[in-house]
Amino acid sequence: MAGPWYSPDELKRHGFRSFGRDVLVSRLAVFYGQDRISLGNRCRIDDYCHLSAGSGGIEIGEHVHLAPMVTLSGAGAIRIEDFSGLSAKVSVFSSTDDYLGFGMTNPTVPDRWRCVKTEEILVGRHSIIGAGSVLLPGSRLPEGVAVGALSVVSKELESWSVYAGNPVRKLIDRRRDPLELERRWLEEGA
Repeated sequence: MAGPWYSPDELKRHGFRSFGRDVLVSRLAVFYGQDRISLGNRCRIDDYCHLSAGSGGIEIGEHVHLAPMVTLSGAGAIRIEDFSGLSAKVSVFSSTDDYLGFGMTNPTVPDRWRCVKTEEILVGRHSIIGAGSVLLPGSRLPEGVAVGALSVVSKELESWSVYAGNPVRKLIDRRRDPLELERRWLEEGA
């Protein structure tokens, strides 16, 4: 009987652009556009995650965790860098329909009748995003950003800062201990 994670051979058959060593991908995760999805070494994708890669692709770095029910979707590039974590039910959208009425909405309507905003999304190294948060097109979280649960991000944030709210706002500076801890862990031969 198969375990809860895909084997490396099964991941190959899925047709991912690339995947690294010791990758854990739940059999209950769903993927579209696998040929545009890269999975770094030791990343983990939990149950009911939904990754839908458009033309910009999805790039998951090393030691990245996507908790249950994370969604990554859209035509723009989505990049999640090393040592980052997205908590349960985080939604990352690199494309969104217009809500002001400049176009019709949803993918059943031809593109020429729609007004879709598409922008790249970056989640930098050592960033953490709290449960239920939403990242909209153009969200840029540089290194070390922490976003509290149920927050909405739609802009570039400052590195090594803690944010929360809807709309998101900076609360305090974040400690940089993860950089030293990473260095020591890697020196030990992680």
